[in-house]
Amino acid sequence: METLVREMLAQLGEDPDREGLKKTPQRVAKSMHYLTAGYKMNPLEIIQSALFSVDNQEIVLVRDIDFSSLCEHHLLPFMGRAHIAYIPNGKVVGLSKLARVVDVFARRLQVQERMTTQIAEALQEGLNPDGVAVVIEAAHTCMIIRGVQKPNSVTTTSAMFGAFRENAASRAELMTLIRPARG
Repeated sequence: METLVREMLAQLGEDPDREGLKKTPQRVAKSMHYLTAGYKMNPLEIIQSALFSVDNQEIVLVRDIDFSSLCEHHLLPFMGRAHIAYIPNGKVVGLSKLARVVDVFARRLQVQERMTTQIAEALQEGLNPDGVAVVIEAAHTCMIIRGVQKPNSVTTTSAMFGAFRENAASRAELMTLIRPARG
């Protein structure tokens, strides 16, 4: 990877041997390995490491889980917040595990639409809840700093299964809970 980055710098018209760029190939390689570490993580193992029996059948929601990912089309970052909800069916998962599942899929080359569904599917499989919902809001630098250059654009995606898909009241309650409080 370092050789490729060095060649890219040269192709851009830069001198890869100048002081500020000498270590750039190593830095980029290290950064890319970190930003794509999700390929080496198993979301089901994360979920199953912290399952607890409960009688609760009400919505469990963790809002505003910050994440950043790389757009697979341009290798530019997109950043935002994920909101994850589920209705337990005898089991709950440790809350921090929900954030870790987001990281599994965010730390891959991604498109937001697929990432949203992947998170929901992993939770559906790992928890077997009565319903699961994932809503992601993100800003994409490929739309902000290049192309159409729309700095205030936000993309929202959702994936809903079970009670959140089949029951309008459950879906409406969830969307009310996700909305930030206005003060």
